[in-house]
Amino acid sequence: MSDSVSSSTAPLVRGPYPELSPHAVVVGYFLGAIIALSIGYASLTLGFSIEGSELAAILGFGILRGILKRRSIVENNVTQTVASAVNGASSGMMFSVPAIFILGYGTDFDPVVLTFGAIAGAFLGIAFIIPLRKQMIDYERLTYPGGVAVASILKSPGAGVEKAKLLLGAMVISGAVHLVTQMTGYDNLPLFEMIGMPEYFNGVWYLSLMTAGVGFIAGRGGLAFIIGGYLCYWFLAPMLDLTSLLPVTAEGMTVTSPGALRQLLFQPVGIGMLIGGAVVGVLFAFPLITSAVRSMQSASSSGSSMSRDELPIKMLYFAIAGATLLLMMMAVTSAEQVGWTRGIMMGVLGTLWIWMAGIILSEAIGRTNWSPLSGMTLVAVTLLIIITQSFGGMDKPQAIVAAITVGAATCVAMSQATDLMLDLKTGYLVGATPRMQQMGQFFGAWLGPILIIGLIYILHDAYVLGSDKLPAPQGKVLASMVDGILGGNVPVEKYLAGAALGGLLSAMQGGLGITVGLGFYLPFNIVLTYSLGTLAREIADRKKGKNWSDNKGIPIAAGLIVGEALVGVGFAVYLIANS
Repeated sequence: MSDSVSSSTAPLVRGPYPELSPHAVVVGYFLGAIIALSIGYASLTLGFSIEGSELAAILGFGILRGILKRRSIVENNVTQTVASAVNGASSGMMFSVPAIFILGYGTDFDPVVLTFGAIAGAFLGIAFIIPLRKQMIDYERLTYPGGVAVASILKSPGAGVEKAKLLLGAMVISGAVHLVTQMTGYDNLPLFEMIGMPEYFNGVWYLSLMTAGVGFIAGRGGLAFIIGGYLCYWFLAPMLDLTSLLPVTAEGMTVTSPGALRQLLFQPVGIGMLIGGAVVGVLFAFPLITSAVRSMQSASSSGSSMSRDELPIKMLYFAIAGATLLLMMMAVTSAEQVGWTRGIMMGVLGTLWIWMAGIILSEAIGRTNWSPLSGMTLVAVTLLIIITQSFGGMDKPQAIVAAITVGAATCVAMSQATDLMLDLKTGYLVGATPRMQQMGQFFGAWLGPILIIGLIYILHDAYVLGSDKLPAPQGKVLASMVDGILGGNVPVEKYLAGAALGGLLSAMQGGLGITVGLGFYLPFNIVLTYSLGTLAREIADRKKGKNWSDNKGIPIAAGLIVGEALVGVGFAVYLIANS
């Protein structure tokens, strides 16, 4: 009797909640692959990427909780960490590698070397940012809005499956619409031309639910980008027309078409704004860099600063040393004429830039949920080009391949650094173990570069990178800058004017110069459609309330992005198979 009583009244002992489990990793790989391919395709159309953590958290609920009946929030958190780590290569490589193809050197580089270099860069970015977790999250308590949003998804188990249903429904609609536009070739609506507006108003609307979905998710955060585009074609172009200052061709013809205006005027000014905004961001970040140095020194000398929940600092040192060595090796093997002197310089510069830019980007995304990754990449490749031209110079193809190959690795590293810090903020809010998330980030980082390099080749064979069908705006920016540096055809006055404007805007508000600069550079038909999504978000917030936008609107918008992107990738595979 006493035995039965004691057994019935004994406290129920449970083990720890599963966290870094095989289920979490495998589901993370599956979701990460889908998200990386989707967002990678989207970034080639829109010119900028979006964070995949929210998509992974929503879809993770659908699989882990809805199908596998697993209930651990921290396990789902690791799933989204692994998935977003896979996706880290989508922006990192899509902002850099397409430039090689756009410049005509797609057959002059080794994709295996570039892929392994991107993996090494990913590990380097993760290793550099881990010791800064306490500084940015525990001490400075940066907001990381995206991390807070993901945490809110993880903490609402009942709503998670419902959000997944909304996302999947929107995927089907968006995919169907995009399939129709792809099969008919009718993907632009020349609305303004129908009512006789001037040609330079560029009133062609891009028929893309994905673009509208990105605008909805960005909300007011995308206003600077929209303003940049409208400023070009609805203010500057009319003013130049009124004052007879529109560009003139070599044959003496006044340029009025939006494509020619963009190429001759707005594009180079936009490139300058990106670079100027990035440089000012670096200068303004020096106090943070100094603080980060002290934090890392303290972490290495004091056992109390690195708890048992963190990965050992010695392991991080080994990861940094190994990845740096691989970066040097990649530079040497990327082109025959690089040599060890240039290779070591490029490896060291790439490593230092990853560290410094990773801090800047983590600070930016921590305060605004916006990351000027593209601007940091432009600066990195510019510096690498300068190194390739040192010590007697190199042939143009060799210099381009070497600089962009190492630049792609640094870009992936910066992307991984910001992604991990955002995910660590989510883990901080849901009670996850930092060590488990850090290991999950390492587990996921290797897969992304392999998937993205394959996607790049598929899309280039189907559509040609840099074409109207797949403009690859960031790749064009990088290609224009590289070609101008090596060919001596740099429109210096436009770059300088843009750099001054971009620097001034970024000095007024962090990242503003780069955001407005993208509006200058991107085709205006994309800006117009994007603005519809932003307008829809504003109306939804006012009429339905922010709670509806967060819990209904954002999952629907995310589905619009994923559906169109997946159909776009599938259609590319179909075209290749039938070519």
